[in-house]
Amino acid sequence: MNTRSKGLMIAVGLGVLLNPLNSSMVSVAIARLQDSFRLDYTVVSWIVFAFYIASAIAQPVMGKASDLFGRRKIFLAGLVVAFVASLLAALAPNFGWLIVLRIVQSIGTSMTISVGMAIVRMHVTERQAAALSVLSIFQSGAAAIGPFVGGVLIDWRDWPAIFMVNIPFTVASFILAWRMIPKDEPLASSARQKSIRQWLESVDAYGIVLFAAGLVALLVGVLSVKSAGRVSLGPVVIGLIGLASLGAFVRRELATVSPFIPLRTFAKYSGITWANVQFMIANALFYSLFFGLPSYLQAVRHIGESHTGLLMLTLGLCSLAASPLAGRWVDRSGPRPALLSSALLMTFGSVWIVTLTPTTPVIGVSLALAAFGISNGLNSVGLQAALFESSPKEIIGVASGLFNTSRNLGAILASLLIGIVMGDRFTFGGFRTLGMILTAVALVLALMSLRRRKSGQAQGT
Repeated sequence: MNTRSKGLMIAVGLGVLLNPLNSSMVSVAIARLQDSFRLDYTVVSWIVFAFYIASAIAQPVMGKASDLFGRRKIFLAGLVVAFVASLLAALAPNFGWLIVLRIVQSIGTSMTISVGMAIVRMHVTERQAAALSVLSIFQSGAAAIGPFVGGVLIDWRDWPAIFMVNIPFTVASFILAWRMIPKDEPLASSARQKSIRQWLESVDAYGIVLFAAGLVALLVGVLSVKSAGRVSLGPVVIGLIGLASLGAFVRRELATVSPFIPLRTFAKYSGITWANVQFMIANALFYSLFFGLPSYLQAVRHIGESHTGLLMLTLGLCSLAASPLAGRWVDRSGPRPALLSSALLMTFGSVWIVTLTPTTPVIGVSLALAAFGISNGLNSVGLQAALFESSPKEIIGVASGLFNTSRNLGAILASLLIGIVMGDRFTFGGFRTLGMILTAVALVLALMSLRRRKSGQAQGT
């Protein structure tokens, strides 16, 4: 790889790490934000909801936008948006503004991650597989060290520091990207002649609005009922509006030519459906621990943010270590054994959470983290392989996009689950209840993996 290619890789890598870094750092900031703004746990959980909902929408949209406006332009614009949003978020006067800026930050970082891999594929022609694997390390590594970095920064300069840390990354990435990423080729005449209305139709803007409005309204309705502790007319109406919007979204996606989420693909290829459903459930389990355990350590065990981040590093490092081993295992034995092992590890970790007490030695917490970390590495590789097994070559791009959407939906479900279980404040009893729910869900995932394995054996005979 020549010097220019290496510079391009660093430029893109520094940009694509922003999204996973910012999605993971906040896991150790929830307790501090709750104290700083004097809000209940349900309200503070919107700092997580907002980021993942915006990412789930922005990433596929910005991927399509890059075809019209150019990948270099989208990448550079994303860095500018992320820079401004991060700077202003650190100065946010109230929690409402912080949520708005968190959404803008998610959109900016989604702009870089949605086109980063395409830029590398286009402009790094030698040892391309190695280049793409390096890019994956930037993303996985950022997600792995995010809680540790966030904990250290919060201990040092309180919660605004987790936003200010983006400034050097965005500046360095912008300077390198401006110099190293070749200018976009002139757009084809068909793209230049495309009107704004035609472009909105191509990204299914109406479907996106229905999806976002329905999801947000449903979350507001459910969480409002939980927070109030009783059923009242207002939250019920909001929840029903959300359900109606999601129903309209489903009808829209089945009828439109260019859907935001191609539901007909799910219906036509059952293997793709099962892979995405399992991935969504696995991520709901993973992120429930990812966001729940730091609050347990801080609110119940009274452990500081930096030490919490250090403990959470176990989760990320085990996931990183398991991924390459999972790749070899899946290549040799197929995805089913890895997926079943992952589900059993998640079951063990969930049961272990139920056994934790306010005085459990730290090694006990680390065991649950290690189990979930290893299972996450097995799941990411195993389910992606299962997805590719089930996907015809002509729709592999669509299948990959759906796979990323399933990850975001799993994170949203995890945040919703924690918000429902905890309500106004994080408690040890609520944490134990969360562990029981995760155990039941992990057992369902194990049964799904076992069914997949038996089905595969039957087909093989």
